[in-house]
Amino acid sequence: MSIFTPTNQIRLTNVAVVRMKRAGKRFEIACYKNKVVGWRSGVEKDLDEVLQTHSVFVNVSKGQVAKKEDLISAFGTDDQTEICKQILTKGEVQVSDKERHTQLEQMFRDIATIVADKCVNPETKRPYTVILIERAMKDIHYSVKPNKSTKQQALEVIKQLKEKMKIERAHMRLRFILPMNEGKKLKEKLKPLMKVVESEDYSQQLEIVCLIDPGCFREIDELIKKETKGKGSLEVLSLKDVEEGDEKLE
Repeated sequence: MSIFTPTNQIRLTNVAVVRMKRAGKRFEIACYKNKVVGWRSGVEKDLDEVLQTHSVFVNVSKGQVAKKEDLISAFGTDDQTEICKQILTKGEVQVSDKERHTQLEQMFRDIATIVADKCVNPETKRPYTVILIERAMKDIHYSVKPNKSTKQQALEVIKQLKEKMKIERAHMRLRFILPMNEGKKLKEKLKPLMKVVESEDYSQQLEIVCLIDPGCFREIDELIKKETKGKGSLEVLSLKDVEEGDEKLE
């Protein structure tokens, strides 16, 4: 997509248009593709890396720039950079049907990859392949939500897949070293958060090696810090307790 602005004949290419309607009129800005999401997530902070030009348009593709009086009427200012920021933050990104389809396909694959990376078959402890997860997502008719992060959606998918297949988050393996005085009492509080206790050693301190659901990690970490007043320690031995080899396609 190439655009010519008649005022200065600057050629704008690789354009992502962000649109906002205000005071009954349409306003658009020309951005670089793939930069809008970065700006909204806080990854990209340099406005010049996002905007192709600080001009506000009524129609980017025709190069029609918005009138000063219309900007003041709609935004209460004619400061184009400030208006660009407003449109960039709250406007709607315009994409073609083909681009939207490609984007959704990529997000679908990314979600399946996260699920495959985080999960195992609880009976065999083996990870599932991405292809098998993609097939399972199609079977439950999972619909990708373009405005939600792939990580959030992966957690949703895991919940839905649990109703249809044997799948769970792979356990983390942790080692706690707790002062003996607080250790026994703290162990009772930690019990509900531990899936499997692999070893316990009572010597001068209480040392426990266990498996936990990754979702409980923060709660366990905060509990140990609080109850031991910083004297206890928590070590991650492995992020995923899995058997080698992928779960085979049925």
